[in-house]
Amino acid sequence: MASNSPKLTDSVQLPEKMDLTKTFYGVGIAGLIASGVGYFLNADQFFFSYLTSFTFFISIALASMVLVMFHHITKSSWGTVIRRIPETFQSNLLIWSLLFIPILLGMSNLYTWTDADYVADDPIMLGKVPYLNIPFFVARQFLYFAVWGYMGYRLYKISVQMDHTRDWGLTQALRNVSAPGIAIFALTVAFATFDWLMSLDAHWFSTMFPVYFFAMSFQVIFPIIILFVFWMQKNGVLTNTIGKAHIYDLGAWFFGFTVFYAYIAFSQFLLQYYANIPEETLWFYFRLEGSWAYVTYMLLIGRFLIPFILLLNREPKHNRKILTFVSVLVIVMHFVEMHWIVMPVLNESGVSISWLDFATLIGLGGIFMGLFFQRFRKESMVPVNDPQLADSLDKHYHH
Repeated sequence: MASNSPKLTDSVQLPEKMDLTKTFYGVGIAGLIASGVGYFLNADQFFFSYLTSFTFFISIALASMVLVMFHHITKSSWGTVIRRIPETFQSNLLIWSLLFIPILLGMSNLYTWTDADYVADDPIMLGKVPYLNIPFFVARQFLYFAVWGYMGYRLYKISVQMDHTRDWGLTQALRNVSAPGIAIFALTVAFATFDWLMSLDAHWFSTMFPVYFFAMSFQVIFPIIILFVFWMQKNGVLTNTIGKAHIYDLGAWFFGFTVFYAYIAFSQFLLQYYANIPEETLWFYFRLEGSWAYVTYMLLIGRFLIPFILLLNREPKHNRKILTFVSVLVIVMHFVEMHWIVMPVLNESGVSISWLDFATLIGLGGIFMGLFFQRFRKESMVPVNDPQLADSLDKHYHH
């Protein structure tokens, strides 16, 4: 490293006053207790709300993991200063898998294919029995979470090890996990989205759906990182480390994946629209009828049109007010879209909002963020001995 290269001048430990672990755990436990009460009042609503909230949060962790893996295999330096945020999100996937247990317990409430009588009378469903059966479904979930849990934890562990040992050879170890990891990620996430979301309406099929889920998730990870960075800097943390150039890059990625998301979401719709095969079109038919139609147009405007227009030019990608507004909007829309994918199965006639939607969101969100802070405060907030760090800081100082 050259002697004139920029150095870290910020403290890299999360200050005590910003450690929200206990607060989030407290809120999460309260939310889960309330959700538990809801289970006894209305079991179907509980399981559908729980699935919506669960997929909302796991999509953030999975998108974090693929972002970290892309970062390693491309050897990119720009994101080094913000990498510990997604690294921490994806490091808890194994613990998070325990929260999937209620979904396994509620399979008969969620999935019609678990009902043998229903399947026996339906030729389409009979054809799907080799894949959609309870033992195989449960076995697949164990496989997904074992793979994600292992990869997420390894990527975090090796990165933290480099902080302590200054062993730059570990960057090769990170690439060794990431290169096959991306292929494994693509396969497991594709099948997981079929299992969790698509099999809710087991007649429907779409080969675009896993890519659509990925595009949604990857779009939302950037606004989450942006808001987290703004929150830290507002509290005087990492103000010299994460600079305008890094914020601009996050804004540019955010914009790019907003376009990618819209392209994939529209492609899925268009292919099924012009093929006009009844099994394929019914899924969209229900979401374009009654009050669900308003949600469909709301997603089009709130998740694509407004972010696209606001982030199109160069300037807004630096503008913290615009970035904050668009980030909050897209995160809210991400939850609305999960609701829009899951809930028409329960409420075909139209939108019905239940207090359980919020109870499960708060409950799972509290645990998700509690796990994040518990790990984030223990290690430095930036990979301090990463060989790419000087380049990443250089971007800020020479911008």
